[in-house]
Amino acid sequence: MTDPTPVFDSGFVEGGGQMHTRTGEVWDMPVPVWKAEAGLGDQALLARCLGATLDVGCGPGRMTAALSERGVPALGLDVSPLAVAMTRSRGASALRRDIFAESPREHRWDHVLLVDGNIGIGGDPIRLLWRCRQLITRYGSVLADVGPPERGLTVTTARLVGQSGPGVWFPWAFLGLQALPVVAAAAGLRVGTVWRADGPEERWQVELRPTSSWDPPGSPGWDASGPESVGHAG
Repeated sequence: MTDPTPVFDSGFVEGGGQMHTRTGEVWDMPVPVWKAEAGLGDQALLARCLGATLDVGCGPGRMTAALSERGVPALGLDVSPLAVAMTRSRGASALRRDIFAESPREHRWDHVLLVDGNIGIGGDPIRLLWRCRQLITRYGSVLADVGPPERGLTVTTARLVGQSGPGVWFPWAFLGLQALPVVAAAAGLRVGTVWRADGPEERWQVELRPTSSWDPPGSPGWDASGPESVGHAG
């Protein structure tokens, strides 16, 4: 996989940029939000982190720092050296490491965080979620931002465009609620709770838990929407 690290670092330094996909989508990188303190839309995710938490693709570290401030053991993981340095500058712990490489506390994390679209890392959500499943305990969970109910799965390549120009192409994916139950099942996870985060932005979030059995599509136990509950964060 082509390493997008230098371009992400450029975005952190420049304070912004855009992600352009080969499918024609353009997404603004809200770097000021990532550098700020955890906001209203983060609170429901943070509240569900009740034990040791791995923040995958931690960026400047707002979630890792927020958990540390709450007394929750947390570690940020990122391939960007600048992101790791920024997280540590907040007083939080972080390592420069690929999620698919060996990580500390294998099988012993209570929670794994995939926020700000990081469920698209590597361009293969099934592989990524399977890796997250390997990292958590049998009672643990994966907490993630996902796309809205009308969105399925898009596997593409993307590049970051900033003041210094376009970067290299790298694999990426977008996963919405429509495709989430099938993708989660393929990774050995089930959809637990789904909610729309508080705040001005449309931000859908989920909690996924390990499972060893699944109802086949179309059976009485199969729910195409997947969640145990859907609503606003409260």
